[in-house]
Amino acid sequence: MRFQRVATILVLSCVAALVGRVLAQTGPGQAVPIQAEPAPVVVLDVKGAIGVGTGHMLEEGFARARAERAGLIVLRMDTPGGLVSATRDIIQAILASPIPVAVYVAPAGARAASAGTYIAYAAHIAAMAPGTHLGAATPVQMGAPGAPAPQRREGDKPAEGEGGSQGGAMERKVMNDAVAYLRSLAQLRGRNAEWAEKAVRDAETLTAEEAVKEKVVDLLAGSVDDLLDRVDGRTVRTAEGERTLATRHARVIVVEPSWKARLLAVVTDPNVAFILLMIGIYGIIFEFWSPGLAGPGLVGVICLIVGLMALSVMPLNFAGVALLLAGLAMLGIEAFTPGFGVLGLGGVAAFIVGGLFLFDPSGADIDFAVGWPVLLAAALTNALLIVGVLGMALRTRRRAVVTGSEQMIGLEGEVLEWHDGRGRIRVHGEIWSARAEAPVAPGTRVRVGRRDGLTLHVGPLGKES
Repeated sequence: MRFQRVATILVLSCVAALVGRVLAQTGPGQAVPIQAEPAPVVVLDVKGAIGVGTGHMLEEGFARARAERAGLIVLRMDTPGGLVSATRDIIQAILASPIPVAVYVAPAGARAASAGTYIAYAAHIAAMAPGTHLGAATPVQMGAPGAPAPQRREGDKPAEGEGGSQGGAMERKVMNDAVAYLRSLAQLRGRNAEWAEKAVRDAETLTAEEAVKEKVVDLLAGSVDDLLDRVDGRTVRTAEGERTLATRHARVIVVEPSWKARLLAVVTDPNVAFILLMIGIYGIIFEFWSPGLAGPGLVGVICLIVGLMALSVMPLNFAGVALLLAGLAMLGIEAFTPGFGVLGLGGVAAFIVGGLFLFDPSGADIDFAVGWPVLLAAALTNALLIVGVLGMALRTRRRAVVTGSEQMIGLEGEVLEWHDGRGRIRVHGEIWSARAEAPVAPGTRVRVGRRDGLTLHVGPLGKES
């Protein structure tokens, strides 16, 4: 018992000494400091072409970051570019975000080309993983076949045969707008504005190491955890003022895109939208061909509505839309009034050409169009359907009539009774009144020549009445 008392007294003495030391360090009236857990970090993956689905996914991710009271949003990026409208919406969301946004080009082999370069310049922090690259921010129409050469700097000599046409003025307008946009982002974030102009005018690119050296991005990072360690303690300016980052050992929340964002990303692909339109049109045509089935019409209406919804948020060429509608109209007329296929062939041609020019390339900084394999498959499908419809029409014309009064013509019957050129015969299991110019006798076989109301005109086999 004595030993237990001594041990208890020693423990209490140690605790009292420790408390006294802490109080002495904090001073009278001060609370003991407690290490606060850093705010979580939200990570969003931006992969593939930037489009409407990407914008919707980032909108959801930014909302989740605000709900989680995140201290940083990381956009892990690997993109070849995308729609201009979607890119501008994403940049506006970054500039207006009260939470700092870091663009991280990763993993190794990834790129932030074209639209990705603009987004990287807009971010509060720009980082790259080793083995990645960015740049090539020239508007896509500047490199289109037949387009004038890109705008040159003052003092450069014009290329041979190049004039100051209206097309050249439009190219300069687009080029200068892109240059000013990227330079303004560079000046806002304190990054290399001179290289930004080169990325637009000359489509220059940089590796990760070169980008850090040229002050295009802020740092290299091998992983998201490495990035969070390196940016810890940095101060950035957001839409609501300066924020000091506390990201070391922060909880990382990887936000997956919702089903709606994934659906938008799929249906806004030019090839998918074009295929949905085809399925929608043919579903409705098949429903009119065979009323009452309901299935083809239902599928057609759903696909057509989804396809039109996708087209409503994509850059369209109205000439392509007009050709597409004209082709569909001709195909519909051919389907309901079968002829020699001239309208059908014209409809196929208009439909394919319309699909080729359906989307406006100036609305994107990548090759944004329906692929040739899809167009060829559509042309083959349309041709097979037209050939099938014409074949069915020709076979129907050659087939014997099986309904109506005409079906009686040519049938054989047996005479039941006959008197003075009139009598009754059995045809097809039915008893009919009959007349004949040639004499016939009961029990003989006759052939129907024509029908007059409820009376059949018959004659002996081998003759027609």
